[in-house]
Amino acid sequence: MKTEKNVNRLTNFLAFMVLVIVLMFNTNCVSAKGKPKVLVFCKTAGFHHESIAVGKIAIMKLGAENGFDVDTTIDASKFTIDNLKQYAAVIFLSTTHDVLDEAQQKAFIHYIEAGGGFVGIHAATDCEYNWQWYGNLVGAYFDSHPAQQNAVFDVVDSTSIATKHLPTKWKRFDELYNFKWIEPNLHILLMIDETTYTGGKNPAYHPMAWYHEYDGGRAFYTELGHTNESYADPLYLQHLLGGIKYAMGVAKMH
Repeated sequence: MKTEKNVNRLTNFLAFMVLVIVLMFNTNCVSAKGKPKVLVFCKTAGFHHESIAVGKIAIMKLGAENGFDVDTTIDASKFTIDNLKQYAAVIFLSTTHDVLDEAQQKAFIHYIEAGGGFVGIHAATDCEYNWQWYGNLVGAYFDSHPAQQNAVFDVVDSTSIATKHLPTKWKRFDELYNFKWIEPNLHILLMIDETTYTGGKNPAYHPMAWYHEYDGGRAFYTELGHTNESYADPLYLQHLLGGIKYAMGVAKMH
């Protein structure tokens, strides 16, 4: 009788272990098949853009339609090594001025060095002026802007996933940044034609969208995106999606 009980216990134990192994296998399969995820960071310590609200919604919609998940936050404490490693890209959506402390900056550097992706939208260049590593990553620093108006953007790289859908001369309405400093080693996608509007201050060289590899990671920036209407514009959204896909590492720019 005792031998029979021992056999039953052993059988039950083995069945339990098989169940544990099956559950572990299934959990790993689900994890392995999980969608990539991006973090939209929109903390502001200076000017707060009204379009941040609709921008977040638009990026979540892009994610739902294109197979990636989206988290959004204004909480800089999310910038830790352990938390950031779950994201394929971090998107700075019109962030302004000093938004990360020293420990958070170090975590973000670690994230990029480990192969992470970065997307900067509009005021992301009006951010972290005293942290040159970030300036190098985003690619420029904001100087000023004239009144919002129409202007023509020249597509200088028509083969990228962020521009191939655009007309060669792309006329649109937005807030048009002048830059006080521009990183020299960028792959330029869009230039603005300063003869088509008033108030430009970078006449010889005025890029408005670009990408580059930097410090182990990938970075994309577009100056466009000040207005609420931008986030309902199919041409702009496709431009932004191309940059996000590049930063995530799920598609090459060319």
